[in-house]
Amino acid sequence: MKYIEPSEAKTLPGLRLVLTTGVPGPWGEAAKSIFHVKGIRYTPVRQTGGEIDPNLIAWTGHANAPQAVLDDEPARTGWHEILMLAERLVPEPSLIPSRPRDRALMFGLAHEICSQDGLGWNRRLQLLAPMLTQPGADSNPALEPGRVLANRYGWSREDWQRAERRLLEIFALFSEQLASQRAAGRDYLVGDALSAVDIYWSTFAAMLRPLPHELCPMPDMLRAAYGGLSPTLAKALDPGLLEHRDRIYERHLQLPIDL
Repeated sequence: MKYIEPSEAKTLPGLRLVLTTGVPGPWGEAAKSIFHVKGIRYTPVRQTGGEIDPNLIAWTGHANAPQAVLDDEPARTGWHEILMLAERLVPEPSLIPSRPRDRALMFGLAHEICSQDGLGWNRRLQLLAPMLTQPGADSNPALEPGRVLANRYGWSREDWQRAERRLLEIFALFSEQLASQRAAGRDYLVGDALSAVDIYWSTFAAMLRPLPHELCPMPDMLRAAYGGLSPTLAKALDPGLLEHRDRIYERHLQLPIDL
């Protein structure tokens, strides 16, 4: 993927998507996948993980990724905001179920993946722990990128220690939902068609069991960290959920992943 810098991006019209380069960040991959399914074109803009780019902040007011910026509209940084922008730009195929009950269920499940205290949030707390619990973590210059992320996620030992329990709850919730859908003869997590929650589950599953290198290249250190679940989490992760991830990628998303 060819990225431009924020200083150039702010001068361009149209849709620009700020992404963390070189890694499959789940929030960014979800945004990319939503735009892919809808055929929405965008200009990729560089953001480097763990760094604060003053040019990016000057343009959008935010340092993180992803950010979706359409023309002169404010930057959209939340998963829900980005999804609703995509629905506005290209209403069909809709990634939000039309039935109110299915719609509420889809957004509730997506919240458990994408929002604060969800799957991505708690997995990030776990991934930061090896850096932030070592001696001298508060002052070691080499750990500054980790401290930047820790501040963004409000990392604490207490939250880190409860992260596994929350992940177990989320695994159980999605396993039950998938089983219910399969029993009804359905291939998707909600309703009868692809919805945003299928995309969120599929992209965030990289933080549990990454796709093979030939489909999703990433630094070896990150691959080991993403796949380094505790024995308890590894046992609790329903293989059917990973099979569902694979089917969604094969049917609907872009492979190999372009970072």
